Amino acid sequence: MKDWQLRSGLNSPFLKRLTSTIGRIPGMEKLVACPYKRPDALCRLICFPWAGGGTSQLAQWGKLFSSSIEVSSVRLPGRESRLNEPFAKDMTTVVNEISSVLLKELQEKPFAFFGHSFGSYLSFAVALYLKEKYGLEPIHLFVSGADAPNSEAFLAIKSMPVCDSEDEDILTYIQILGGAPSELLQHEDIKKQLLLTFREDIRVLQTFSFEKTERNIPFSCDITCFNGSEDKSHDLEAWHDLTSGEVSFYKFPGGHFYLLEPSNEIFLTKHITRCIENAGL
Repeated sequence: MKDWQLRSGLNSPFLKRLTSTIGRIPGMEKLVACPYKRPDALCRLICFPWAGGGTSQLAQWGKLFSSSIEVSSVRLPGRESRLNEPFAKDMTTVVNEISSVLLKELQEKPFAFFGHSFGSYLSFAVALYLKEKYGLEPIHLFVSGADAPNSEAFLAIKSMPVCDSEDEDILTYIQILGGAPSELLQHEDIKKQLLLTFREDIRVLQTFSFEKTERNIPFSCDITCFNGSEDKSHDLEAWHDLTSGEVSFYKFPGGHFYLLEPSNEIFLTKHITRCIENAGL
């Protein structure tokens, strides 16, 4: 057994379950949105959205990057073109689908991951599985608005009673984060779908846990942590324990969804571009 383990909320070994089902799920177009395809790009940037989110925002980053980087955004079941599919029930299921569908492309050329909030933990879980099972590792892991998954703060997220909270309490929480324009919430159907998707994504997150021993460091890639200056405080120092590479921290003006501000978006994508292009591809 490895020094570190991933375990699902069902108390069965995470890697064992993934290995038993890997390779069953086809469907690149279903899983990812990539409106700006660049088959000759030197690197792929795979983006993982926040809880309740879809591909519309991060997939559009493709037009902001140079021709050396192709940008895709992961689309989970229960939203957009996958609206009629059942939501995933745990992190194991989500990581299994993403890994099996993207594996061939990730073996072909270097890749980097970007995740915001819930997407940071999802990108981390996928990266861990790819490293353990196939020896694949992102050239850079970009995380945003998230505590380190080996921190006490992350354990507190897992115990939040979001899934069983009243709709109005969840709406208040979402609005505090700044993740849903008030005009959208005036439409009952949109509001209902947002609440459902947010709940289900948090349910998935709460089935994920990461255990690390002192002697084992999962990654060797650099990790960059982005945060909004007005967001709640995150436990970021613990990211140092997860890689032998460099760990850096940047704050942008704004709250939890600082990255939706056009000025922040431009700076953010330029910084990610520099990191990738300086990785010696």
